[in-house]
Amino acid sequence: MAMTRLRCLALTAVAMGLAMTGNAQAQSLSAEDYAVARAEIVNLSNRLMIASDARDAETYAESFASDGVLDWIGGVEHGREAIRKAIEEWRGQIAKKATIPADAGSQPRTRHYVLNHDITVNPDGKTASGRVYWFALTNNTPQTDVQVLYFGHVIEDYVKEDGKWLFSKRAVFNESRHNRALFYPELGEKDPRQSD
Repeated sequence: MAMTRLRCLALTAVAMGLAMTGNAQAQSLSAEDYAVARAEIVNLSNRLMIASDARDAETYAESFASDGVLDWIGGVEHGREAIRKAIEEWRGQIAKKATIPADAGSQPRTRHYVLNHDITVNPDGKTASGRVYWFALTNNTPQTDVQVLYFGHVIEDYVKEDGKWLFSKRAVFNESRHNRALFYPELGEKDPRQSD
């Protein structure tokens, strides 16, 4: 896909700014390669969330490498097919709980969002890792307003296969539910009980 010169310059400027913020490993890549890799990884993350909310287990699973690992609220899934099956079952359970009348013109929804992507692209340009925040909003409330449902973070590993970035591992932490912790070292947090 040909890029216009203006787009190339814009990507280069963005990448140089990001590289200067401390991503030392990314500095061994060209600014353009880093910017493109980062943009593709962020898009992968966004596509996964959209697939999840659409109950699209196929697109969700296709976002992982064939031997990818998903560590989430449902357990640990190994391989694309196991991930697809787990997401399909989980979303099926959610759908069964929803009773929607035949004449309905709308339905309650939950939307998941990802942000604050802290991505390190390795010098090989084929592997990367990331720390990402996430949250979910829902209008499935008695008063039909919008409320925060959950929030947390994700630790991710990525691999580029056949020219496409995929998740090789994704560990989801739901900080409002089962895997709350006093502190998360992977996010740079320190034990608050210890004095500096």
